[in-house]
Amino acid sequence: MKRIPLLESRRWLLQAPDEFEDAKLLEREGRYYLALFLFQQATEKVLKAFLYSKAPSVQVLLTHSIAELLEGCLELDQDFSQVKRAKTLDRYYITTRYPNGLPGGIPSRYFDDPQEAQRARELAEQVLNLVKSKLPLEAKP
Repeated sequence: MKRIPLLESRRWLLQAPDEFEDAKLLEREGRYYLALFLFQQATEKVLKAFLYSKAPSVQVLLTHSIAELLEGCLELDQDFSQVKRAKTLDRYYITTRYPNGLPGGIPSRYFDDPQEAQRARELAEQVLNLVKSKLPLEAKP
């Protein structure tokens, strides 16, 4: 089934802030490993929302890497240079979920730093705010 790019963009744009809010709840509860993962996910999804709306090809969407998605966004809009530090969120895609992605550690016990979660939240929020300023969201469906 072929999706209409602007409608697909909107779906991703609606999902991203929901995951961001869930991540904040987990952060407040001290569940940092899941909060970190969801901050990465919210950032990935909002960048994909931007790319769905603007990119001539959806090939760039075949990644989960914030760094790669930011490269695609930068090709379309130099304002994304303001948030390129968000690429560091890539480290939470695997390591926060799989014990074998964290040699010798257990993600649910290893990620215990509230400042790390705060930095991840701030990076994710910067990207969400930038994309939302470029793709204003109408009323939710």
